[in-house]
Amino acid sequence: MTNHKKNKAVFTAALTGAIHTPTMSPYLPITPQQLIDEALAVHEAGGAVAHIHVRDPKTGIPNADQDMFREVVEGVRKHSDMVICTTTGGKLGEPVENRVKVVTTLKPELASLNAGSLNFALFHIADKFKDWKHEWEQKYLEATEDFIFPNTFKTMRQFLSVFAQNRTKPEFEIYDAGMINNLAFCIQSGWVKKPVYLQFVLGILGGIPATAENLVFLLDTARKQIGEFEFSVCAAGRAQFPMCTHALLMGGNARVGLEDNLFLEKGVPAKSNADQMKKIIRIAAEFGINPATPSETRQILGLKAAD
Repeated sequence: MTNHKKNKAVFTAALTGAIHTPTMSPYLPITPQQLIDEALAVHEAGGAVAHIHVRDPKTGIPNADQDMFREVVEGVRKHSDMVICTTTGGKLGEPVENRVKVVTTLKPELASLNAGSLNFALFHIADKFKDWKHEWEQKYLEATEDFIFPNTFKTMRQFLSVFAQNRTKPEFEIYDAGMINNLAFCIQSGWVKKPVYLQFVLGILGGIPATAENLVFLLDTARKQIGEFEFSVCAAGRAQFPMCTHALLMGGNARVGLEDNLFLEKGVPAKSNADQMKKIIRIAAEFGINPATPSETRQILGLKAAD
């Protein structure tokens, strides 16, 4: 495999996500103000992109509340030039039409777009906890034993149409090799224009395992199916830092954050998203890779300027 290492990489932090629950970490940001503060601390640490989900401020349950999205995005934009990447995944079970609403509401530069359906399973995590802070948490996790995260060709086509109307660049979330095939079809059908931006999501139960061999395979498959593209990698749990390091050495970009992993190293909880950002940037520096600024990120990913 050729080494395509570059000297600048895009670093993203996925601030809170919809996987972890308040019981799992006291450091998980929940309220809009906590999310704003976390994003700004990530920016100060060298991160260029904030990937944003929102939650109910009282219970921490993930939702798709448009006012909260607006509050977070405006709060981050007021104090920084960070690239905002809003989720269209939302909480597990969120109706499809609610998930894409944020693109119409806020017209972000970048938003996630899941490139296929999968058995998105978290039920096995519930066994690790006995006492829950909120009654929704255990039920939410256990329900995923019988849950399909739906991203059909129809919804992909509809989402891509909304993205195009709002000049929002899709960050295609690739959980498995078949999703590369789905994306290649979307390109051939004219639903999306190249160059595309891929986020390989590794290590979710229901998706491809987080191994270096699998990353090489995914990249090779994508190059054959799609041609040139920009890519980033995120990985669940302890695979986060090893897989992000592999991504950087293979010419890609990296995503860290409490959405994907609650730890800094074995047995050491991450007290913030910025802690993880500092660590991956320190690792990258050892290989001569520096963090791209938000404006450099806009050039690398071909984004419109922040409105």
